[in-house]
Amino acid sequence: LIQAPDDNANWYALRQSGIVVRFPNQASANALTSVLNIEDRVEFNGGETGLLGIAFHPQFATNRYVYFYYMGLNAGDDLESRVARYQFAANGTIDKNSELILLRFNQPYSNHNGGQLAFGNDGFLYIASGDGGSGGDPQQNGQNKNNLLGKILRIDVDNPANGKNYGIPTDNPFANSGGSPEIWAYGLRNPWRFSFDSET
Repeated sequence: LIQAPDDNANWYALRQSGIVVRFPNQASANALTSVLNIEDRVEFNGGETGLLGIAFHPQFATNRYVYFYYMGLNAGDDLESRVARYQFAANGTIDKNSELILLRFNQPYSNHNGGQLAFGNDGFLYIASGDGGSGGDPQQNGQNKNNLLGKILRIDVDNPANGKNYGIPTDNPFANSGGSPEIWAYGLRNPWRFSFDSET
């Protein structure tokens, strides 16, 4: 459940199956408007997979960008996490055909998928990924600095580089060596929600 930056007229809510709905920020609100349906792309098994995260770009008022974290199936029918950018259309719905996948990585199991997305005050997009699932992190992904599972990732969506649809902030811990450059924090189990300290 989220509002767009500098706009408290509406609330947006995710449904895990792959639907985004909107309703007015009024006590009398009694109806939902569907603004996006990507159930055909989202893999939802009734458990922890599905459409899991949403974040509006800080300059949403001008660029109309919104970002999602969801689970899908790759070409080999294996589970993967996707971080994708969409754009709002003039009629207030989200253009399904505007999808730009920024990041994708495989998920070995159907639980511990993480899912939170949020922009920090630094303008970078933070992404929570779970350790890949099962129980007890059998693949030891959380401590593996060479994959993106069990981490908080941090990317620059405004300055793509090196043939990718995003850039790497220069002060990421492994921006230059020693691990996957997207990693901001590692050793996590299933950070399905996080927030920023409102004081600092």
